[in-house]
Amino acid sequence: MTKHSLIGGAIILTIASFITRILGFIYRIYMSRLIGAEGMGLFQLIFPIYMLGYTLSSSGISVAVSKLVAEENAKRNPANARKILRLSLLVAVGIAWIFMMIVLLKAQQISTYILKDTRTTLALGILGLSVPFMAAASMLKGYFYGLQEMDKPAVAQVFEQLMRMITIYLIADWFIPKGITYACAMAAIGMTVGEFISFSYTYICYKQYQKKQDSFKQKFSSLTTKKGLYAILAIAMPITLNRGFSSILQSIETIMLPTRLQLFGYSYAEAIGLYGQFSGMAMPLIFFPSILTTSLAMTLIPTISEAKAIKNTRQIQYSTSKSLQIASLIGMGAACLFILFSHSLGKLIYRQEEVGTILYSLSWLCPFLYFQQTLSGVLNGLGEQIASFRHTISGALLRMTMIYFIVPLLGLQGLIWSLLVSTIWVTGLHLKRVLQKTHLTFDLSNWILKPILASIGAAFITQPIQKHFIMLHFPFEFSIILSIAFLGIIYLLMIIALGCFSKEDINKIRKNL
Repeated sequence: MTKHSLIGGAIILTIASFITRILGFIYRIYMSRLIGAEGMGLFQLIFPIYMLGYTLSSSGISVAVSKLVAEENAKRNPANARKILRLSLLVAVGIAWIFMMIVLLKAQQISTYILKDTRTTLALGILGLSVPFMAAASMLKGYFYGLQEMDKPAVAQVFEQLMRMITIYLIADWFIPKGITYACAMAAIGMTVGEFISFSYTYICYKQYQKKQDSFKQKFSSLTTKKGLYAILAIAMPITLNRGFSSILQSIETIMLPTRLQLFGYSYAEAIGLYGQFSGMAMPLIFFPSILTTSLAMTLIPTISEAKAIKNTRQIQYSTSKSLQIASLIGMGAACLFILFSHSLGKLIYRQEEVGTILYSLSWLCPFLYFQQTLSGVLNGLGEQIASFRHTISGALLRMTMIYFIVPLLGLQGLIWSLLVSTIWVTGLHLKRVLQKTHLTFDLSNWILKPILASIGAAFITQPIQKHFIMLHFPFEFSIILSIAFLGIIYLLMIIALGCFSKEDINKIRKNL
């Protein structure tokens, strides 16, 4: 295996994420046509429970594995890195097993009294089975991330999504005729099979890797079990609390939303359908361009942890600055894309123009959301999990408060406004902390002005060409794809023309590829 740089690792994860997102869109389009907006909304009701399982068992511990393995790798202590993995597996799978048993035994009560829709009972029980496999796979992926070996986790992502789709395709004809309860259960089966395949693949990769390493690396760890557990929990607890509280608050939001939308004037079925369009159709589109910023955030953790372990301040500053610049360019470009093509994308992908209306309102979220993702990766790499926890929880409380009071007055627009305001709030807090800890100066030109100018310039050039030439000479579907491709090319040319990257940056990127 070859150790990958920040840029190289991010590119590998981006390619895998791109393939996974494409497959995910095909999956969601297929599912939305199979079970409709109400079915998608029903499945979204149980998804926060699954995310709570992931958060409690895996989210913080996987970050701890990645960070600690990177540090031990920088110090040339591979045996310690392996022990970190074994301890993390013990803790994560143990928590996941307890969570699974609670969900299996109490699925009826959870669906009745918490989710308030008994049609979710069967799907909830099935989804609970996936949590131990997901936890084990997350630890193994974290180990590879810490070694900066991004290829195996990347392939696991693709396999997971493929198996989810294949499973749904194979069982759809049997489940769909039985009604919406079984349609929701079908989606849960697909996710469970996908998690099992992801775990199986990463475990095989780990065993093969260890066979290659054992012959010439030290086999005895100098790290005690007590010290190892303390190191894992010191990092994992703030992140787990952060994401755990966020998941709980998100679950409360999900349960609360239909009721608040009903106060605005929708029926329960309309509210569930609208939430399905928002969370199951529009939000995945908004998150699609974030594949690079998500990959950057994941690669930043081991990169900055390793640089911090050997006190390489210059590397920390360079990695942080360039990652934030890339995040801003992606965020502004995505906002431009969704502002120009929101209604067309809703019609093209989901055959529902209402999704396009939601997508347009959400487009303004992109620059802040992608910037926040990257800042979160920097903070985790710096060991600032507690600060990140405080920021995220304050944002979640702000969002939930706004949802409670504003959604009955403004409907879905109230939800969108609450999401936008809370994201801006958390992004600002993250940025302030990162600048303090890295001693960076806020780069107004490269992080803000140039990305804005590039996106505005690309929009002004693309819009008239699309309206007066492309749309007049090509069929609707092809014209939208061609227009988006044209926008992307113009945006890249604007980035180059504005000098967003210096020759030194380009040379470093070439070396790292």
